[in-house]
Amino acid sequence: MAFRNATVVRTTAKTANHYLKAVRMLFLAARRDTVLSENPAEFVEGVRERGEAGTRQTFSLDELRSVFALCDPEWRSMLLFGLYSGQRLSDIANLTWSNVDLERGELRLQTRKTSKRLIIPLAPPLWQHLETLPSSDNPRQPLHPRAYGLLQKEGRCATISNQFIELLALAGLRPHQGRQSTGKGRDAAREQSSLSFHSLRRTATTLWHEAGVPAAVCQALIGHDSEAIHELYVTVGREALARAAAALPAL
Repeated sequence: MAFRNATVVRTTAKTANHYLKAVRMLFLAARRDTVLSENPAEFVEGVRERGEAGTRQTFSLDELRSVFALCDPEWRSMLLFGLYSGQRLSDIANLTWSNVDLERGELRLQTRKTSKRLIIPLAPPLWQHLETLPSSDNPRQPLHPRAYGLLQKEGRCATISNQFIELLALAGLRPHQGRQSTGKGRDAAREQSSLSFHSLRRTATTLWHEAGVPAAVCQALIGHDSEAIHELYVTVGREALARAAAALPAL
């Protein structure tokens, strides 16, 4: 328990729980090999999440327009995919023409994070955008070559994500990232900005809900595994609140 408490002071709750799980496994193996008579970490509870993932916000349409105006063609395309499909940055960077069916108007993919297979109808603006792109006879041709190349090279989206963060900074929506060390180490609790590419996922979910799309349909489109997770992505906008307030009858 002392290890858990000391860890959570300098890391996020998620990281602390990850370390605790590793320690449990080590003690379990030691007990199985009769090195220890009991597992001292067996009944140590994990740390409750402190709302770290709940601080992200949605984009307003004006904010999206300001970022869109600064994007080059590839980033404009990725922003459109982020908004109109609601998918993660890694899945959008990984798209090839084999994922697109223009005849049916569908986007087909298997998510990298959960391996979930999704068939997403193309929103009209995204469909129109795809029809303007130079198609390829090679189905393996990536839709976003620079991002695809970085993803294949690095195996993750850190560099791509940082590029988008710089676009947000240029649009005045985030501070520029400093390159100086904080001295806290890589596992230290990070000060999480409210806006990132992942915010497009939350924005899409919120806009669908505000447009009156049933919750079950929104959940299927975005690819959430549970209603509880889906609800975390829904932000009630001011317009929705104003409509609700105006719906009450006069006395």
